[in-house]
Amino acid sequence: MDSEDDMHDANDVESVDDDFYSGGDDTAMDSDDYDDDGADYEFMDNDDSDDSDDLFVNRQQKNYTVLKEEDIRQRQEDDIGRVSAVLSIPRVAACMLLRSYNWSVNNVHEAWFADEDKVRKAVGLLKNPTVQFPNARELKCGICFEIYPRDRIETSACGHPYCTTCWKAYISTSINDGPGCLMLRCPDPSCSAAVIQDMIDKLSSDEDKEKYHHYILRSYIEYNRKTKWCPAAGCDCAVEYVVGSGNYDVSCLCSYSFCWNCTEEAHRPVDCDTVAKWILKNSAESENMNWILANSKPCPKCKRPIEKNQGCMHMTCTPPCKFEFCWLCLSAWTDHGERTGGFYACNRYEVAKQDGEFDEAERRREMAKNSLERYTHYYERWATNQSSRQKALADLHNMETVQLEKLSEKQSQPESQLKFIIEAWLQIVECRRVLKWTYAYGYYLPEHEQAKRQFFEYLQGEAEAGLERLHQCAEKELQPYLQDPSDDFNNFRTKLAGLTSVTRNFFENLVRALENGLSDVGSSSSKAVGSESSAAESSSKGKGSSSGNKNSSDNSGNWVCDQCTYMNKKSATTCHMCQRRR
Repeated sequence: MDSEDDMHDANDVESVDDDFYSGGDDTAMDSDDYDDDGADYEFMDNDDSDDSDDLFVNRQQKNYTVLKEEDIRQRQEDDIGRVSAVLSIPRVAACMLLRSYNWSVNNVHEAWFADEDKVRKAVGLLKNPTVQFPNARELKCGICFEIYPRDRIETSACGHPYCTTCWKAYISTSINDGPGCLMLRCPDPSCSAAVIQDMIDKLSSDEDKEKYHHYILRSYIEYNRKTKWCPAAGCDCAVEYVVGSGNYDVSCLCSYSFCWNCTEEAHRPVDCDTVAKWILKNSAESENMNWILANSKPCPKCKRPIEKNQGCMHMTCTPPCKFEFCWLCLSAWTDHGERTGGFYACNRYEVAKQDGEFDEAERRREMAKNSLERYTHYYERWATNQSSRQKALADLHNMETVQLEKLSEKQSQPESQLKFIIEAWLQIVECRRVLKWTYAYGYYLPEHEQAKRQFFEYLQGEAEAGLERLHQCAEKELQPYLQDPSDDFNNFRTKLAGLTSVTRNFFENLVRALENGLSDVGSSSSKAVGSESSAAESSSKGKGSSSGNKNSSDNSGNWVCDQCTYMNKKSATTCHMCQRRR
């Protein structure tokens, strides 16, 4: 990717041609621009400036639209108006039709013009009453069977008469039962006539009316397969997504990023199925059972698991069991003594182990322990990056609300020229999220794919190192400029903007590589691994050797990257996988 071009365009930096992420020493950046901690960086491939332009355009293009509540209402009213005008029906009837057809205007039109009577019957929009309303002063309510004056009787389109008291109770109960009230029908069990919105508005209390209209609003999003609500607590925005456009990650106006497909937090480069398995594993009892199996043994008498928390092998179960036994062989303690090797040893266990008696139990316990240790390794790092991300979000908020204004005063620069700091913090937050999910990716990466695992761990390590450089620069190196004016501030701006640009490009490459399943590594793993020794030999020739001699080549002219051992084509000038220059 053209990280160098991106950085130069954004920050007017002079030619920078060193290894940003690998820590390589082909070329070194001027110490005036970067300090020792920031030296030896590796940029990504920058041979083709068109790629950089395309990347910039892609970053600006969104495959989704965030809708606020007023936007949703406006769209809803527009759709209702279109259907009402085309079909020449009241707006309340148009609203019912749209709800029945998942708010699809085209589906309503197609169904209506194909068979209007069938649609009316299915939705409950009757042309004529099914019951003739008697021309009498008093009528009997069909629910409570009381006699009421005509002005206290209401009917739906079907003509079944019910008193206003019974109607109100019926409507209120339906609304309080949930969104099912949007398909409310006549109380008569044999009648399918719909209860229209006008009647509900007339007979409902203000509270119930508000609930009903809220259900209508939410139905516009929930019935539409292209829209979903933002899952963040307290957020009333929705997201309209262009189905089939690829990347599912979306960001709401509330700053919450989530996956439109599964509505979990944004989790690239991990797919939704892996996220579901990881979340289930984190919340399930399986790891508790693994811990119990790995760190405890069952009491031979009551079978309750017991953890050994003292040095002696003499164990006593808790009341009411109180059984005394040997931790090693699980036999009764009364069978132990000098003849079994003393009170702090157990030769019975050693003899039984040699005979194979305890092999299966020990094997299961060892497997559980290894599995638990492996899971703990990945989970701790996953959780640590999550905590770091939350801290970065808090620091970002503090920078936007407090520190930016203070920095503007100290350095005598308008806040509009300090946005590069906000961009750096936004990038840190995003990179922490990506790095967090790489640990879930690593946990489920098959153990037997050693080439992929080796290269994945290399990329993950480089990503961590690069992110730490950016985080330290934005957090620690900024502090002196918040205290006193400095002529060196423009150099800091150049450094932080450059770090932000290159870190962004590296993580974008990382995400794409992991989403592709490191397929290139898999297809050439045998070549790459087989050429490791020649690559290492080539790279050990010394720092003074030319870049063309750093990498080994095979008979066909293809060359092996001395960093990731990937076999590249003869014509390639940079490694296809890690972007290191030949």
